[in-house]
Amino acid sequence: MNLAPADLPKESGRFDLPIALGIVAAQGGLDLQRLARFEFAGELSLAGDLRPVRGALAMALALQTQATPARALVLPAANAEEAALVAGIEVHGARHLLELVQALRPDDPDNPMPRELLPRALPPGPGVPSAQPDLRDVKGQAGAKRALEIAAIGGHSLLMIGPPGTGKSMLAQRFAGLLPPLTPQEALESAAVLSVSGGFRAEHWQQRAMRSPHHGASAVALVGGGSPPRPGEISLAHHGVLFLDELPEFPRAALEALREPMETGRITISRAARQADFPARFQLIAAMNPCPCGHLGNPQRACRCSPDLVLRYQARISGPLLDRIDLQVEVPALPADALAAAPDGEPSAPIAQRVAAAQQRALARQGCRNAQLNGDALDMHCALDPAGAAFLRSVSTRLGWSARGFHRVLRMARSIADLAGRPAIETADLAEAVQYRRALSSG
Repeated sequence: MNLAPADLPKESGRFDLPIALGIVAAQGGLDLQRLARFEFAGELSLAGDLRPVRGALAMALALQTQATPARALVLPAANAEEAALVAGIEVHGARHLLELVQALRPDDPDNPMPRELLPRALPPGPGVPSAQPDLRDVKGQAGAKRALEIAAIGGHSLLMIGPPGTGKSMLAQRFAGLLPPLTPQEALESAAVLSVSGGFRAEHWQQRAMRSPHHGASAVALVGGGSPPRPGEISLAHHGVLFLDELPEFPRAALEALREPMETGRITISRAARQADFPARFQLIAAMNPCPCGHLGNPQRACRCSPDLVLRYQARISGPLLDRIDLQVEVPALPADALAAAPDGEPSAPIAQRVAAAQQRALARQGCRNAQLNGDALDMHCALDPAGAAFLRSVSTRLGWSARGFHRVLRMARSIADLAGRPAIETADLAEAVQYRRALSSG
């Protein structure tokens, strides 16, 4: 048996099936011409049953892009439906080693029995949408809801700051219901990462991932790692939402590890033995209290924290990380009588329709969401008139923004203009975008 390339570490039982078939073929039990048109992967039990393996969808994607000429893929029956999601790939499912031996055996001229073909796998239908919590459940907080809508349009990151019990977590849990459906390519990329980790479920096909790790998560849990390297939460949230509640309580090293993938949409994990590259195009939604006791600025309860303690608490989020978070909004505490008298909020459905329409304007204009505009595309699609340019330069100088902060305000203003249906950014759009960068100072 040859497991070339030898320097690439081999793991899991996915090689059991091809090794077993290679032994049978070497003994003359299989037709080599039939065998040559298939790729095999699967784990074998001692009785010859085929057990599922991780990464079936990722294998099918690799076969689609790398195999020349095209070859069919044979997997355990439990994995075949998952791999059949990849268009243009012929996928077969088997339950036992003897099924494959029977289907691939040489023809017997003395006993021409009809050959039973391997069943061809079909992709599952669209997943049944799970019941999403509705934004109408959150009373008041019009400013935070407006920020959620803008973040959904442009793919912007969002930080909500406010006392405990003001609805920050409720707002974040309803954010995914505002996002447009995944495109087929995005759904495949998201499902492939989940498949590698063993977390893909056919019933969740074409649904955005919503990951919310506990604040005790390590840097490896967030960005990936281990030996061999595994994808972390930011990769499992690819084309989905990563919600970090109690943001300052996360380890400093874990938060700092988010900085590069927030910019590039990828994470490269380097170890002495090997290097792994995972996609990480996630949308960050975070929430935090303004101080350790949580009641800074709360008109209903006095804050017990000293100014120095408040500064130390907020400084747990570094300036470079805060500079990468587009929208930073306050979620204030509401008096009990105002909360009781407040009507239900606007449902998620009409907001999602506005988000889809505005995002479609951006995609038709530039081919990507506003948060991904860079270089010449940013200059072209976020061009300002003389009054708007002078206003933004003045504000940037007064507040001491970095070039990154300056450009993020431009992208937010572009999303605000798209929401209003305006072809060009106006000074009012810039003024609103500026307000979303002032909840905390990024230094």
